[in-house]
Amino acid sequence: MQACLDEAWKYQCLTYPNPAVGAAVLKEGRLLSIAAHQQAGGPHAEVLALKEAYYRLTKDSDILPITQALHLHNYLQTHAHNLFHDATLYVTLEPCFHYGKTPPCSLLIKSLGLREVVIGTLDPNAQATGGAAYLRHNGIKVRVGVLERQCQELIEPFVKWSNGSFVLFKYAQTFNGVVKGGIISSQASREYVHALRDRIDLLVIGGNTVRIDRPILDARLVGGRAPNVLIYSKKKKFSDNIPLFGIGGRRVYIEDSLERVAQYSFVMIEGGEGMLRATKMMVDWYLQFVAPKCRALENYRCDKKIEFLHTRKIDRDLMIWSQNG
Repeated sequence: MQACLDEAWKYQCLTYPNPAVGAAVLKEGRLLSIAAHQQAGGPHAEVLALKEAYYRLTKDSDILPITQALHLHNYLQTHAHNLFHDATLYVTLEPCFHYGKTPPCSLLIKSLGLREVVIGTLDPNAQATGGAAYLRHNGIKVRVGVLERQCQELIEPFVKWSNGSFVLFKYAQTFNGVVKGGIISSQASREYVHALRDRIDLLVIGGNTVRIDRPILDARLVGGRAPNVLIYSKKKKFSDNIPLFGIGGRRVYIEDSLERVAQYSFVMIEGGEGMLRATKMMVDWYLQFVAPKCRALENYRCDKKIEFLHTRKIDRDLMIWSQNG
């Protein structure tokens, strides 16, 4: 299950409005595949794991170009036959039991006749839960609660944005805690941030950062859309030639209050020391990129307790997901 979690964290928040989910397929003690849900509307983690496992067992390359969820479901049901009858599926979240943008994973698992399904945590979405009970009813062994706390932490953003707002604060720093002085993080880290901007409902940034850095705040590195922007500032006057104002199709709010944040489901804040202090009571999670370099500048100061949730390397940087304490 830990491998499923690690894979899912690679796509954390990029699956909005869906949860991040990881899955793996084992057969006769052999790990055949590990996969994660990557974007809303695309195949779920279970389907991608079964796709990879099917290919490793059959070398049937016709399945590889299939990316549409319904097509994958149909292909596996038609060609897998008894291939998975002695296989075990591990998944961080209960397989879905409803028709949405994709068919129910629980129906696919039942039709393929897997021997066992190991689930990290049940689905908190009342419209999607029921997969575990359905599989048990159809003779598949089901275990629930493996690394349950970690699996619940993984889907906390999904739970929050499904029931109100999820607020993420992203920032980059040098190893000695400097958050200013130009670009800090690697290209891969910046691409991840741009992918997040493509998903979020609202981006919040401080007025001083806008005046000093003159940012664009778009998602050009991944060919994505530019999010709406809230500039948090007591001073309302800004130069019109700051690049963020020249992006078509976006709304830019300039306000001395953060009340607008509550109107959006997925909000990301970007900024430095001032915004860290101003928003420390409203942030749910922090996403921090720590670059392996130091700068001879003053480091930031903020009195805040956090709890580390997950860390991984992204290019040369350390990527840290943390929960607001």
